[in-house]
Amino acid sequence: MAKVNEATAMEIDDPNSNVSDQISPKYSVHVLQLLKSAQMQHGLRHGDYARYRRYCTARLRRLYKSLKFTHGRGKYTRKAITESTVTEVRFLHLVLYTAERAWSHAMEKRQLPDGPNARQRIYLIGRLRKAVKWADLFSHLCSVKGDSRTSLEAEAYASYMKGNLLFEQDQNWDTALRNFKSARAVYEELGKYGDVENQVLCRERVEELEPSIRYCLHKIGESNLQASELLQIGEMEGPALDLFKAKLEAVMAEARSQQAASLTEFYWLGNRFPITNAKTRVAILKAQELEKDLHGPSADSLSAEKRLATFDKIFTAYHEARSCIRSDLASAGNAENVKDDLNGLDKAVSAVLGQRTIERNQLLVSIAKSKLTRRRDDKNEKVTKPEELVRLYDLLLQLIYLI
Repeated sequence: MAKVNEATAMEIDDPNSNVSDQISPKYSVHVLQLLKSAQMQHGLRHGDYARYRRYCTARLRRLYKSLKFTHGRGKYTRKAITESTVTEVRFLHLVLYTAERAWSHAMEKRQLPDGPNARQRIYLIGRLRKAVKWADLFSHLCSVKGDSRTSLEAEAYASYMKGNLLFEQDQNWDTALRNFKSARAVYEELGKYGDVENQVLCRERVEELEPSIRYCLHKIGESNLQASELLQIGEMEGPALDLFKAKLEAVMAEARSQQAASLTEFYWLGNRFPITNAKTRVAILKAQELEKDLHGPSADSLSAEKRLATFDKIFTAYHEARSCIRSDLASAGNAENVKDDLNGLDKAVSAVLGQRTIERNQLLVSIAKSKLTRRRDDKNEKVTKPEELVRLYDLLLQLIYLI
């Protein structure tokens, strides 16, 4: 698939490839297939929106140059792309990748460690508006210059972008719902035709849109989704779900803040340590929720990769709690009773953090042992070397001695 897409991209970038375009007045762009391939090959397989944005920028530079559609020297004045401008299919790609660049930039801001602040959020919304503007232009040009399938896919893409904007703005949930449903209906229909690869991609996109649709129904009061159901939906993967996951995390953070009011003490080895800082409560509560995933009834169904990812989230939550505790210690002054409570709480959280680190290393040992005697398969999967297993056991022993 990658080779086919690279060949297609080379043909599009080739100035001599417009001969066939001149014969046929209608252009064909497999929008979903083209974007999915570009996203997976250039960062979004690992959620790296910054890398994907850089790819879109480089792709646009190549397209502008190959089309001789540069804006000239001196004062920058953007050349408008109209129906008469589109004399070959590469102009449609130009508009599409401009929309993708704006969207990926917005998603990059959405992924900031502490979330976007007020100014960054305004910029994020502006980028999404820009993505909607270019997606609408792409849909309009495809309705005139593209074949029927391309026009339909472009319309679904524009609807999806409008839904994203409204979803991020926390308003007009009914309009967002209509846009997501419109996109889903198109992909459901397109999934009935074409080759197997196209059908699979369309089904995947339908599944990715479903959580956003259910969340919109929940917000307008037509669905009684529980928090546990939202969390299950949040386990799904795909770029189309990343805005939903960000929204879900905000909802869960609000719920934790309300629950944290009742978390007044931290229990460890029969001892109770008071928790007075609200931020510390929220961080500890988040860690304890994640621990339920590892030790609850559904823990056995979790893959090793998901268990490792959950451990990483637990470590982040407990480190955040310790950071809040140390800030409180620094501002405690000469209040010895307060300092004693905070020191005790810090030691308790540190001990639990050490226990979870041991559990994670035990998991790493079990994964390494399962690969120790395994033969290499066709994918050349990495096999554990004996010295690597010894190193893991050494780390495990060091942690046990420290605790």
